Amino acid sequence: MARLKPSFVCQVCGAVAPRWSGKCEACGAWNAIVEEAAAAPLTGGTAAARALGRGRVVVLEGLTGATDEAPRLASGIAELDRVTGGGFVFGSVLLLGGEPGIGKSTLLLQASAALARSGARVVYVSGEEAAGQVRLRAQRLGLGDAPVALAAETCVEDILATLKDGPQPRLVIVDSIQTLWTGQVESAPGTVTQVRASAQAMIRYAKTTGACIVLVGHVTKDGQIAGPRVVEHMVDAVLSFEGDSGRDFRILRAQKNRFGPTDEIGVFAMTGDGLEEVTNPSALFLGDREPDAPGTAVLAGLEGSRPLLVEIQALVVPSTLGTPRRAVIGWDNARLAMVLAVLEARCGVRLGGHDVHLAVAGGLRVQEPAADLAVAAALVSSMTGSPLPVDAVFFGEVGLTGAVRPVAHPGPRLREAARLGFKRAALPAAAADAAAESGIVALAVPTLDALVARLAARAGAARPNDA
Repeated sequence: MARLKPSFVCQVCGAVAPRWSGKCEACGAWNAIVEEAAAAPLTGGTAAARALGRGRVVVLEGLTGATDEAPRLASGIAELDRVTGGGFVFGSVLLLGGEPGIGKSTLLLQASAALARSGARVVYVSGEEAAGQVRLRAQRLGLGDAPVALAAETCVEDILATLKDGPQPRLVIVDSIQTLWTGQVESAPGTVTQVRASAQAMIRYAKTTGACIVLVGHVTKDGQIAGPRVVEHMVDAVLSFEGDSGRDFRILRAQKNRFGPTDEIGVFAMTGDGLEEVTNPSALFLGDREPDAPGTAVLAGLEGSRPLLVEIQALVVPSTLGTPRRAVIGWDNARLAMVLAVLEARCGVRLGGHDVHLAVAGGLRVQEPAADLAVAAALVSSMTGSPLPVDAVFFGEVGLTGAVRPVAHPGPRLREAARLGFKRAALPAAAADAAAESGIVALAVPTLDALVARLAARAGAARPNDA
């Protein structure tokens, strides 16, 4: 029998190389390629090989026919159900990632307790902590009386044997996937081969039994879920738990979801009693707002189906460097560069010799292009030293020509602004009708230079009064 050639697998992206090298050519990671033993191929004379070669006939179906909604298991936590699309789908596998200490285990322990108290059998498998440590956390959160089945194990075969021995569980939580190992492959725990094989075994169990499985994943320095990217393609949903250790709130965001939307967010607040749901996140992000400060603008944003009002803060100061600095927190650097270029080329606002600092207050990360107009207004306000109207919100996408383009769903944005006491809204001209329906005065902005001229006139009118 010919000797099996070893394979060299990148521990970051899972790419296979013919030989070892210091840098992975696929993802560019250094010192990530590890030699792993290759699996023995099936020979042509075995029964398994003949079965694979023969195959079976698959029934083909058309696009027409009855379609049923996937049955779901509500977790009892409304913000978690919002992100998952209404609850856990039976037979689905979710991958939850987040930085260490962000609250992943706390969130899953609270969801486990809520489901167990409702009568569902829940199994919590911890591969990083002993059962006593998980039990202490549950008692600290007031969940010690919840009938959650707890185990501390890392062997996949032992976990599956335990799950099959007894009543069928409705939810299985594995914390974390990087700690599991299976005897089917010869590799150390945490390697690409072990993580992929362990995840495949858990997915196979979920699909054959209908149990919901949640896998916890580690996160790299870049905020990406560690391990092979193929695991993210294998699971049905990928959720990320975000937040700042210096702040109390946490954001649960769906990066992939086969059974629901991928743009919904859930907002939680970390307290001494665990994670609490935040039903009014706009009031949370605007709670410490300074309305009379120049360089601040309120964005009427939208995360999924939830309208969200956040404060955009900008600081423009003369630069002492040869290349002015551009610092951004919570927004896209490339998007800021585009808005600055449009302000200078189309509106005559000279920012080439100034340092620009931009931040989304509260630590939230804004991804939608509707923030362009609020960012531009905050920059001009900081440049002129004149505060923006206290009762005004801003939203609109800015094009390279300087035109302010309409964005999706202006109605919910304006209704949320009216509910929080705002009276005016600077918005694209196409959204003026939606403003009238919500009772807000529309300040139509067809082009960005029209907004700059209006803000400059407001700054000029305020200077004599200040004197």
